[in-house]
Amino acid sequence: MKIYTIGFTQKNAEAFFGFLKSENIATLIDVRLNNISQLAGFAKKDDLKYFLRELCGANYIHIPDLAPTKDILNAYKKGNISWTVYEDKFLNLMSKRHIERIIKPELLNNGCLLCSEHEPHFCHRRLVVEYLNDHSDFDLKVKHLF
Repeated sequence: MKIYTIGFTQKNAEAFFGFLKSENIATLIDVRLNNISQLAGFAKKDDLKYFLRELCGANYIHIPDLAPTKDILNAYKKGNISWTVYEDKFLNLMSKRHIERIIKPELLNNGCLLCSEHEPHFCHRRLVVEYLNDHSDFDLKVKHLF
């Protein structure tokens, strides 16, 4: 099953929606904790839903269970914990939430996980895919768009 990930930072709307359209994304799965931030620009929930439908023919869904808690995220952003500790805390959180049981495979097929980070290396969207591959039989083939 093919899945994509994308971050909206360091992209203008044309590039962002161009990536999604070129890959024929069926559903954009928002894994951000806060999807209405003023910093999000074109990636705010209501605007995003409209643009996806009109420009890409894609659906939008927000799944906060695929986001870290505010405490974990803030500790990492403030430099109080390292990426390694963040990663461990987030993987444990996904395990406690049993995300592999609540996510339907058809939602992921040709879906795209959205977060803010430009690249996936230090972003939880990559961890979501890795966790699901380790704890389910989804066999996700990931392509990071950036």
